[in-house]
Amino acid sequence: MAQSPIIRIWEGSGSFCIGESTPYGYFDGDPHFRIDAEKVAVWCARRLGYPITDVELTPENLYSAFEEAVIEYSALVNTYSARDNLLNLSGQSSEGIALENQYVTPTLKGIFELAEAYGTETGTGGTQTWYTGSIDMKADRQVYDFTDSTVTNFEVGNPETDKFTIRKVFHDDTSPLARFIDPIGYSGVANQELLNQFGWGSLGIQYTLMPLHYDVMRMQGIEMHEQIRKSGHSFQLTGTRLRIFPIPTEDAKLYFQYTLDKEAVDELVSGDNGGIISDHSNIPYGVKKYKFINQIGRNWIRRYTLALAKEMLGLIRGKYADLPMTGDVTVSLNGGDLISQADTEKENLRTELTEMLDSMSRQAQLERRTAEGEALSSQLGFVPLKIYVK
Repeated sequence: MAQSPIIRIWEGSGSFCIGESTPYGYFDGDPHFRIDAEKVAVWCARRLGYPITDVELTPENLYSAFEEAVIEYSALVNTYSARDNLLNLSGQSSEGIALENQYVTPTLKGIFELAEAYGTETGTGGTQTWYTGSIDMKADRQVYDFTDSTVTNFEVGNPETDKFTIRKVFHDDTSPLARFIDPIGYSGVANQELLNQFGWGSLGIQYTLMPLHYDVMRMQGIEMHEQIRKSGHSFQLTGTRLRIFPIPTEDAKLYFQYTLDKEAVDELVSGDNGGIISDHSNIPYGVKKYKFINQIGRNWIRRYTLALAKEMLGLIRGKYADLPMTGDVTVSLNGGDLISQADTEKENLRTELTEMLDSMSRQAQLERRTAEGEALSSQLGFVPLKIYVK
């Protein structure tokens, strides 16, 4: 004769034991957690039908569900906090700090670090060093190769073996300003008669006072004149080949600036980054302390605990779909219904919390404040302005 299964049921109350009642014990030392654990266990059992019907769960089952609910709540909140603060925290040390109950002050540090990459490309800062090199130009030779070490000189690195990027080539004619502000040409006006009428012709060096835009237009005219009527100073850079215009008429040095490509990689990966915040996986967000969670969070935790309790009870009752009673009577258990309800409730609770966290993100708060400012400005536009009579 088969024996009936021995099933433990909820007895109406439980006593929380530190180190025994929960699997992880994250919150066992928190008296707020211990008190609420016992109360939530009673509440869940009554929501599941006790004392009208037996609830096949022990206090340890309900305490474990309560701990899991707090951990789930903490993980979701920390995920959204990490998303908002990753830009500010990247590159910082993760050792010796715990951010789960800390306020992270927003700064522009992360934005400046992103801007440094643009600074490297434009020559206005950045993290890479711009080195100076030169090419020994020869008379009547127009084309040069940067990888030719017989004519190329590098401050750092070897042009034949190291990969590099040319950033700037110093091949320009004399500034038009040097030819415009010329005492011999009387500030570029070169009109001796005009100076004589003002009584300035007898002086060796004089300047005629003109508006500033006049000087700019004259300088642009000089540059345009040299580009069209003369062989302007320019160059063509293709790969590692440099073509010089006009063709040099004498030996000279052509200077340029460059960066070494390997240093860009070294900046990206600088050895072992242990202890440095680099991504979502190593931001030091631990489990939140239960005593600091407000009633909004605790209400969510209670409801999630009930959903977990339903899931556990459904799995237990699903193992014994039919229980034999006295005589030929059997009782069908509702394990499948409880599991289905638990899955739906857990999904709804996660969605509810994530939507709330999305609405409270830093970006959402800024957008809301912008909308409030625009609405206030529009409302103030209907307020009649006062007329002051003095």
